[in-house]
Amino acid sequence: MSKKAGFLSSSIGKKFIMGITGLFLISFLVVHCFLNAFIFFNDGGLMFNIGAHFMATNWLIRAMEIVLFLGIILHIVQALVLTLENRKARPVAYHSTNGAANSKWYSRSMGLLGTLILMFLIIHLAHFWVVSRFTGIPTEDANGHEDLYAVMQVTFSQLWVVIVYVLAMISLAYHLMHGFQSAFQTFGLNHKKYTPLIKALGLWFSIIVPLIFALMPIAMYAGWVK
Repeated sequence: MSKKAGFLSSSIGKKFIMGITGLFLISFLVVHCFLNAFIFFNDGGLMFNIGAHFMATNWLIRAMEIVLFLGIILHIVQALVLTLENRKARPVAYHSTNGAANSKWYSRSMGLLGTLILMFLIIHLAHFWVVSRFTGIPTEDANGHEDLYAVMQVTFSQLWVVIVYVLAMISLAYHLMHGFQSAFQTFGLNHKKYTPLIKALGLWFSIIVPLIFALMPIAMYAGWVK
């Protein structure tokens, strides 16, 4: 086995892959949030549909979709492997350890939060990605683009869907609160000068991005955007 393969199969290597894929998924969230926020132009979805059309027809974006799905799968697999290895290494929990005193509850619940996000992701893909990529959207907007905005309006007219999306964004927020900083620590960026900045940036990112995502279904259901 080569040194490179040996490193990637080690515990540190697995955490390194988790960090890399985590940062990649964070960058995707930024782009996705920015484009989806076009609904707040409140122009009947014209700007949003322009962004959606660009994402659907640009060859580079389509290629990055494959990379994104591979990144998600790899992130999930590595998380499961690390969790199983940790349990195997310590099959019986130390009774004298007070986890609540040493870490936040969401840091100890990354597996649960990740599972909830995965379940949401499946629902989200069924609502939008499958429709736009495979089944086709029957209506067009004033610019002649597929009206994915209209699909959003129909989807978010259902209260249970809005509730699921909001709960998922709460899970995402807590997942990011730990994952954002943890990814940087994996790369050794843990310094008294930079760590407070990374923590602050991670906290605001974990609040602002999920909040914007959560406001989208709420705004549509409430009729704030049309």
